[in-house]
Amino acid sequence: MVRDRLTFTDPPFTGSLEPESFYCGAVQEEALARLEWVVEERQRSCLVVGDSGMGKSHLAAVAARRLGGLGAEVAVLSLRGLPTGEWLDLLLERLPLDPLSRAEPLRAWQKLENRLRENALMERPTALIFDDIDLGPADAVEGIERLVAAVEPRFSRTLVVATASPAGLAAVPAAVRRRAAVRIELTPWSEAEVAAFLAHELRRAGGVDDGFSPEAVATLSRFAGGVPRTVVTLARLALVAAAGDAAERVDAATVERVWRELAPTWTDERQHDDQAAASPTAAQAPRFQVVRRLWD
Repeated sequence: MVRDRLTFTDPPFTGSLEPESFYCGAVQEEALARLEWVVEERQRSCLVVGDSGMGKSHLAAVAARRLGGLGAEVAVLSLRGLPTGEWLDLLLERLPLDPLSRAEPLRAWQKLENRLRENALMERPTALIFDDIDLGPADAVEGIERLVAAVEPRFSRTLVVATASPAGLAAVPAAVRRRAAVRIELTPWSEAEVAAFLAHELRRAGGVDDGFSPEAVATLSRFAGGVPRTVVTLARLALVAAAGDAAERVDAATVERVWRELAPTWTDERQHDDQAAASPTAAQAPRFQVVRRLWD
């Protein structure tokens, strides 16, 4: 019965950006290894490129923890939808300045320079991760370009990591693109990677790792196109549908039924709102009977 196989202690497939829910497949592990390399080699810039839904923001959150483990001081700032004139104050909030430094009557840029100089003198790397730089306000983009292009010693231990979509690369400052030591490409998951992710997430949530039949995995991978965010959303709703049907496990027919109901919404959002971070299911809820909670 579904009660025995698909009952969980924690909610699965939440799409959370918490590092604990991060699935480190081959692509993600390579990306993190390259980010560690640019810190160790004292590089000034790095680009992470991937289409919407490929996991750039989740990677940024996990990278902050990884790079912090190497002794770097890390700040992550999403530039998506940020109003003009706010990026620098928000960045300073994410840096561990002492109360006296925060209260100093200095311009925000000078406070940032002072912190970068302090870290450089202590031989401590500073990693500033700017998510969705291609969607950021002009003043933020100009400031980031200044950070990367500056040759003063105060910036010698500062690494700028910027994420962008392939279509948005033209909006990335030339200095950031030219000085990028590496360009990390986030590519779609293969069917094998989708299968590994599903099993990993089911185990993480306290369930069995074979909650999706092999045919269901293949169908889900094909419909989702290997895009991690779509995989997560489709898997979550297929799981709810299977519970509503009191099925023993998620089968291919259930995945296809979920997809058929959601496909128009997904297509519309991809065409008209490719920059939206919201779940593609927001505008149209699937018509499934939910008979119980999937987790306790």
